Amino acid sequence: MVVEKLRAGERLDGLPSQQIQIIQNPDMFSYSLDAVLLAYFAKPKQKGRGLSVDLGAGTGAIGLFYAAKVTGQVKLVELQQDLAEMAQRSVVLNHLEKRVSVIQSDMQEIFTEIKPGSVDTVLSNPPYFSLNEKTKQNLDEHYQLARHEIAIDLPRLAQVANKLLKNNGKFYLVHRPDRLEDIMSSLAARKLAVKRIQFVYGKADREANMVLVEAIKSGKPGGVRILPPIIAYTAANEYTPQVQEILYGQPWQL
Repeated sequence: MVVEKLRAGERLDGLPSQQIQIIQNPDMFSYSLDAVLLAYFAKPKQKGRGLSVDLGAGTGAIGLFYAAKVTGQVKLVELQQDLAEMAQRSVVLNHLEKRVSVIQSDMQEIFTEIKPGSVDTVLSNPPYFSLNEKTKQNLDEHYQLARHEIAIDLPRLAQVANKLLKNNGKFYLVHRPDRLEDIMSSLAARKLAVKRIQFVYGKADREANMVLVEAIKSGKPGGVRILPPIIAYTAANEYTPQVQEILYGQPWQL
């Protein structure tokens, strides 16, 4: 038990299938199922020996979950100091200091820390909501930056991913289905060819509430695969067997 590592307002959440624990503070920001599913959806290149980068890492959930199924280096890039500091403590908590590092930085200023064209895989769970006159922003600054396109938007995120990636490197994104047109146009404009799409549904009789996207830098156009859907909950509000296996089953295979 590592209670001594927790501070006021913090708690430990984890992913049993990967034996990873994450330090979180719900008053600032907490990861949810979208982070788990993106890490699960992402397919490592070269058996995961290369460099992977999590952009907008928050408390480090995606990068740490993904690190459990690769052997190479993973860098977590997070703008907010408080979240980056929690992510760093989670790296230590999980004994991953030799492979996982945290960089507290605006992702658009990361290129002195991470050489352009050096990354095999980029992952991101970016802010979902665009800014306009009708935007209802959360009053808390941590949630504003995490949920709304204040510090980064889809075109700039795609530009950063393109600059970081090697040719044929992969970009993995989780977002809202109602932003799919923006996602596709932003990726295409920056030579990121979409290759796989998987929709996630809260329940079988509802509209999709999440979309997972894989794109390849300088990939050939066409050939997009729409994967079978992921259904999160049963009618009784319990995790489906599919999601239970992701959360609690065997370690994810390379």
